Amino acid sequence: MYPETTPGHTQTDPGMTDAEAASEARRIIADAYRPTAYRDDTPVPARGDTPPVAQPGRPPMSQGATDASVLMLAGGVTTTMVGGTAAVLMYVSQFADPLVCALVFGAPTALVLALARLLKGAKPAPDIHQHYDGPVYQDQRTIHTRTTGVWAKTDNQQ
Repeated sequence: MYPETTPGHTQTDPGMTDAEAASEARRIIADAYRPTAYRDDTPVPARGDTPPVAQPGRPPMSQGATDASVLMLAGGVTTTMVGGTAAVLMYVSQFADPLVCALVFGAPTALVLALARLLKGAKPAPDIHQHYDGPVYQDQRTIHTRTTGVWAKTDNQQ
């Protein structure tokens, strides 16, 4: 009462020898375990019409925004660690002065902020290389502009 053929299966000849049947069984098993995926190793074009797709994780942003967010995350973790240490110290000692703890734990943070501002302002001036052919007049004056009053009055001074 079995159908003669089913989709995807072949019916073996009842007159096969044992060796032929074993060979056919090996072929069927090898076909079943053959990989069904194919990897295309052709290089993908660097540019195309398809817009970029946002990947999971942090949303896409500029390098400056990424740097700023990492700095904010690091500052938040540092603040939490310093505040947690101060809280544990005051709780364990039972007589720690909160003002002294604020000075001791806040001093390194203030020192780091002061050093960062100092290093930020100590950047060397960029080298300017200008090449001209023919007579050139350069005016490199610095003008300080100050606008004051309810009705704006601008005062330019050299």
